[in-house]
Amino acid sequence: MNAPIIDPLQGDFPEVIEEYLEHGVMKCIAFNRRGTLLAAGCSDGNCIIWDFETRGIAKELRDKDCIAAITSVCWSKYGHRILVSAADKSLTLWDVVSGERLTRTTLQQTPLQARLNPGSSTPSLCLACPLSSAPMIVDLNTGSTTMLPVSIPDTGNGTVPQSRNKFSDGTPPFTPTAACFNKYGDLIYVGNSKGEILIIDHRTVQVQAMVPVSGSAVVKNIVFSRNGQYLLTNSNDRTIRIYENLLPFKDGLVALDDLDKTLNELDGVEKLKAVGSKCLTLFREFQDSITKMHWKAPCFSGDGEWVIGGSASKGEHKIYIWDRAGHLVKILEGPKEALIDLAWHPVHPIVVSVSLTGFVYIWAKDYTENWSAFAPDFKELEENEEYVEREDEFDLVPETEKVKESDVNEDDEVDILTLEKNSAFSDSDMSQEELCFLPAIPSPDVPERQDKCVESSSKLVDSNQSGSPLSEEAEPNGHTTNHASSPPEDNSAAEDAGGSRMKRKRKPSEKGLELQAEKVRKPKSSGRLSKVKNKSVVDQDNGNGFHGDDVSD
Repeated sequence: MNAPIIDPLQGDFPEVIEEYLEHGVMKCIAFNRRGTLLAAGCSDGNCIIWDFETRGIAKELRDKDCIAAITSVCWSKYGHRILVSAADKSLTLWDVVSGERLTRTTLQQTPLQARLNPGSSTPSLCLACPLSSAPMIVDLNTGSTTMLPVSIPDTGNGTVPQSRNKFSDGTPPFTPTAACFNKYGDLIYVGNSKGEILIIDHRTVQVQAMVPVSGSAVVKNIVFSRNGQYLLTNSNDRTIRIYENLLPFKDGLVALDDLDKTLNELDGVEKLKAVGSKCLTLFREFQDSITKMHWKAPCFSGDGEWVIGGSASKGEHKIYIWDRAGHLVKILEGPKEALIDLAWHPVHPIVVSVSLTGFVYIWAKDYTENWSAFAPDFKELEENEEYVEREDEFDLVPETEKVKESDVNEDDEVDILTLEKNSAFSDSDMSQEELCFLPAIPSPDVPERQDKCVESSSKLVDSNQSGSPLSEEAEPNGHTTNHASSPPEDNSAAEDAGGSRMKRKRKPSEKGLELQAEKVRKPKSSGRLSKVKNKSVVDQDNGNGFHGDDVSD
């Protein structure tokens, strides 16, 4: 699919499930910067890297020290490293090409989400959001952690308000806090349980600005768009809010210092709110006014034009798509499996969702065939028309081409090395060091006998109509019933699939029996006479150079 030839009138959002991926029980997903590779964390502690162009597994990262479920995966800027957080309180940094584990850090709490610093091509700092403590900055090389403030110091010295969550290990109650880097990684945006967005300098760990969220509800998710222009928050009041970023994409920290200097007459919380009002402004709000449902894993599209959110209701696999103006344009209804994670492709109108059973569903656009798009001179006809050919239409050199003069200079050299920048990316700085593809490992050829067995089993599966995970006959664990293992009804089919098979004899007709009898009788009689003649002649000759083949009948 080529992004520039997509029909804009059809809408650049997915419509149907195109394919599904299956490998173990996958829990979370993340695309690389170009969308060519898809990383998926599994419940057994492994990380699977899919080649999204071929839908094949390109790499499998296995950690023998981790058998807990993966909670999040994150790519580095140029795709050479992957950060994996697991339920065993570990953060693991992998080298994608070699498949080696670079560092492993164990935290005090389970990290629900971990993000690498997007400002560095080889980051060593990451932002972790634990289950029962404040977000922290983790140095992956040394293992040191720095806690981030989750409230204004004037109101509580960084303490967190009480919540309903209680833990059996004696730790104080805490509401999980969402946090994320901005586009270039110099600022951290934290959404706390009081319904506030704090803008923090990650080097000095100081709150630079504060933006109150309407409703004062707990902020569950906070995500930046790819181009850094918009910020998305998902609050506990079942509302998704979009904020426009007023700070410059680069050197946002410098702009914050300038705003702080211009507001010297204010102090404390009022000053932070005044600075925050010039950093973020509310742009849109999205909610379902009828069902008032909670949202799960909301995010932007690759170009920031669309916003998606998954239904958090049990047993529902629904994806809501809004445009940036706030209109609901599509509701995608998937199988009867709960949705746990979402990701939009960076370039194409493709959404990838993860179900509770561990399948990864690929939602794509249902394109209508338009043959005139392949050739401008092609004309589609609704009905048959009589065609009158031109006089020189089928000449080797038509007269019309003889008159035209070519404007192309054949002596000019054609540049086949320079890469054009992709307009679909907000930061189209193509790097020679960027990792877009992994070397494929060819799979061995399947023997002929196995092919026949697979073919016969696929026919059985198709006849039972239960070969897809979307069918209602699938087992609760997400794996369909293996009908290929059941014995076939026809014994001849089983004999054909095996190595030693018997041929079925066919009863010939009466006329065929007569013809076969005549063919058998004639050669036998003629052959016996010729043998007798040849033998008698040879015996009479006694080897004097006279052969029986020379005797005429």
